[in-house]
Amino acid sequence: MQTVRHSEQTLKTALISKNPALVSQYEKLDAGERRLMNQAFQPNSDLFGPITVHSRSDWITSHPEDPQDFEQFFSDPYRKTPSPEKRSIYIQCIGHILKFLKKKKPGDAFCIVGVTMIDLYPRDSWNFVFGQASLTDGVGIFSFARYGSDFYSSRYEGRVKKPQKVSSSDYSVFDNYYIPEVTSVLLLRSCKTLTHEIGHIFGLRHCQWLACLMQGSNHLEEADRRPLNLCPICLRKLQCAIGFNIVERYKALVRWIDGASADTPRVTPKHSREDDVNLPKPVEAFKEWKEWIIKCLAVLRKEEPSNRSN
Repeated sequence: MQTVRHSEQTLKTALISKNPALVSQYEKLDAGERRLMNQAFQPNSDLFGPITVHSRSDWITSHPEDPQDFEQFFSDPYRKTPSPEKRSIYIQCIGHILKFLKKKKPGDAFCIVGVTMIDLYPRDSWNFVFGQASLTDGVGIFSFARYGSDFYSSRYEGRVKKPQKVSSSDYSVFDNYYIPEVTSVLLLRSCKTLTHEIGHIFGLRHCQWLACLMQGSNHLEEADRRPLNLCPICLRKLQCAIGFNIVERYKALVRWIDGASADTPRVTPKHSREDDVNLPKPVEAFKEWKEWIIKCLAVLRKEEPSNRSN
């Protein structure tokens, strides 16, 4: 196993920048938010650790790319930001891919993300991807296909002998298709991929600084090692892109895990259709992440973490 470590100064510059305007912007953040983000360059931080590479097939070695610090993110001329008119994120169940999403994108959507049970292969030279996004079009797609516990033990054979054109509302082609059991592990994996792809749409490139949600993943084992949280450098990017109070954001995440969403108004976009379905939300696999969030809240509030049992 190889550990990718950056110096304290390198991480500090990646987070804060040497640009006086961006340094001033950082200094205007809430003191608790700065205290949490400064954990990025604390050598003994138990909240944010280095990236570990376990094999040559891991993303960071097989897909070399330049790292993106906050200043590069902030200065990216192609980065799009939400506006009062385009501030909604739509999630669409589909069987088609990015062109379909682009055509179906509502007028008030900042982005639309499709979910599918079809395994995704963007080109012949790739084995598969968990997800893919187009920053310029504000569309993304990710697949549940490999998240089921029995995907790799299942076998599917067949070949389409004659191309068929069907209506976009005709989903009969997917009758009897493989559907995994909805477990807490599947939900955790899906949340990682969905939020990773939406991060790309907000302009965040693959993270090469610390263990982070925005790390690339080349296989399921690597995806499972990737945390659900953003490192401080990517957290600052996202906060810059959409604006939020980190304490309130983390408290809302804890409420979501606990299922206590009654105090959070539910917004149904005008283009959506309410189905009378009450699906369970298994969250056992989120326990470690919840404990991590509580530690972060303690840093943000300058409290000692309380011993909470669930």
